[in-house]
Amino acid sequence: MFTGLVEDVGKVIRFTGSKKVKTITIECKKVIEGVQLGDSIAVDGVCLTVTEFDRHSFSAHVMEATMESTALGFLKNGSLVNLERAMPADGRFGGHLVSGHVDGIGRVIATEPRDGSVLIRLEIPKEASQSLIVKGSIAINGISLTIFELSETTVTVSIIPHTMDHTSLKNVSTGDYVNLECDIIGKYVYKFVHGKSDSRGQFSLTEEALRKYGF
Repeated sequence: MFTGLVEDVGKVIRFTGSKKVKTITIECKKVIEGVQLGDSIAVDGVCLTVTEFDRHSFSAHVMEATMESTALGFLKNGSLVNLERAMPADGRFGGHLVSGHVDGIGRVIATEPRDGSVLIRLEIPKEASQSLIVKGSIAINGISLTIFELSETTVTVSIIPHTMDHTSLKNVSTGDYVNLECDIIGKYVYKFVHGKSDSRGQFSLTEEALRKYGF
């Protein structure tokens, strides 16, 4: 589990491997401190497992499905990425619950300076907007952000100067693709209210079902 508070901005220095399984190597400073094989590190919001490391970098495997379903597929050598180590059990919780499992890919369609901050508007999948609310949380490339405006196909966030200076958002431009993870609590609420059935098509808890059984 992660918090969406970026600890470090790393640089992709190498992609190796086959189409089925690639190995990404990232140069970094802070997140390498105390790292162990098997540790989880969120790379632009995608939870990856450390397979190798040295004093200045770490490597992780990325499966073909992950490359295709996240914005990691758009990275290249020299790309900057947001990094966060998994939160320890006794760690301080400062952002919102971020699982590291991306819900979709967004595309930057506009950036606008406003009152000392920067508004970033993203085009998002319609299904991603269903569990979002204005002033709720969303993780964009692993950054915990508050939703400023929302429609069925777009979301706008306001980025304060500190966040711009200490994340890869300082280099974002129109047309860039980013990873989106909706607030996990919002996803559970949406599923609860709309009564999505499980993978076996069995009974799901819905508001109507609760009323029927006296709740």
